[in-house]
Amino acid sequence: MASKRIILGVSGGIAAYKTPELVRRLRERDFDVRVVMTRSANEFVTETTLQAVSANPVRQNLWDKDAEAAMGHIELARWAELVLIAPATAEIMSRLASGAAPDLLCTLCLATNAPVVIAPAMNHVMWSHAAVQENRQKLLDRGVRILGPDDGDQACGETGPGRMMQPQEIVAALCAPVAVADKPLLSGKTVMVTAGPTRESLDPVRFISNRSSGKMGYALAAAARQAGAKVILVSGPVSIAVPAGVDCVKVESAKDMFAATHAHIDGVDIFISAAAVADYYPADLKAQKIKKSAGELSIDLVRSPDILASVAKLESGPFTVGFAAETENLREYAMAKLQKKNLHMIVANKVGSNVGFEVDDNAVEVYWCGGEQTFPLAAKSVLARRLVQLIAERYFDTIGSATRADLPAIAVRD
Repeated sequence: MASKRIILGVSGGIAAYKTPELVRRLRERDFDVRVVMTRSANEFVTETTLQAVSANPVRQNLWDKDAEAAMGHIELARWAELVLIAPATAEIMSRLASGAAPDLLCTLCLATNAPVVIAPAMNHVMWSHAAVQENRQKLLDRGVRILGPDDGDQACGETGPGRMMQPQEIVAALCAPVAVADKPLLSGKTVMVTAGPTRESLDPVRFISNRSSGKMGYALAAAARQAGAKVILVSGPVSIAVPAGVDCVKVESAKDMFAATHAHIDGVDIFISAAAVADYYPADLKAQKIKKSAGELSIDLVRSPDILASVAKLESGPFTVGFAAETENLREYAMAKLQKKNLHMIVANKVGSNVGFEVDDNAVEVYWCGGEQTFPLAAKSVLARRLVQLIAERYFDTIGSATRADLPAIAVRD
């Protein structure tokens, strides 16, 4: 990014506590930062702190007599080469979408010719609300760039999409080449992601399952959607909000997931099998609850249909990406699965106590014919964006360089 003069707008969300670090990291990249706060931002971070880290006066009041004697808000709007709002609350998004100007920050956004970038931060239910998503789309249509939000634990104690991206990610995104607004990375492509566990019923009250939370699959679906793809998410039972703009088909068992996958596979360009599908299901589903009687109980299990292998075998099928969750011999088992199932790529990660499943971070190894790449431990939302970048690159390399050449250069965020 050539622009070096940034207005950082800080609105009243709990994520405002990250803004001093954001200012520091911007200044490390030689940005000249001038902070504009909303009135409610004062509840979370102080003017004194932001003035100290930015080395510039902080503006808050549209009716500042000294600054406005010379139409200071117009002067500031003309000075800016970029306006970054972080955090951007649902309220700020609503004001920007409607063109309202009740405060200095929103007035600057209307008065400037500089690009506007926002980093949303709010509760995951708020982020998923139809009104917020309508405002999000309006802003995108007007050329506003939206960074995030991330998926994970939130200050309210809940989990889901809505966390503001970390300061280092925001700065990296500002400095990286980006797709032009009318052609995102996966524009015009359809991506199917399977996610979460399956449940294989023993009787009306019991089932066999696994520890998958679905967080990685949901993060991949969100990342693919942010990359411009139409996304179909086939999900086992999880307690995660469906990412905005993603079509979700909810299923229970391995057989249900197999059927749903093949019912929607036509027209899919990229298939990412992130679900932890049960390898076996009970041969005899009891109509009534199994009563405790003998000292031991034996249950016959039948092999579940192999969803990943069946998609990989389809004639003119999609670019197919598998996942391998292993407790040992990670590379050996992943490579065997890649070859046996004739996949285009496989993502391998270790699982166990506080590793892989049921946590917010992950580290993976990715393998394909003739190549491999390591992704160190990172938040699953961050890792998902990096994986989607790599998957897209491999996809276009596989289907032909002419199509790949049409894409704008896009860098993976660090």
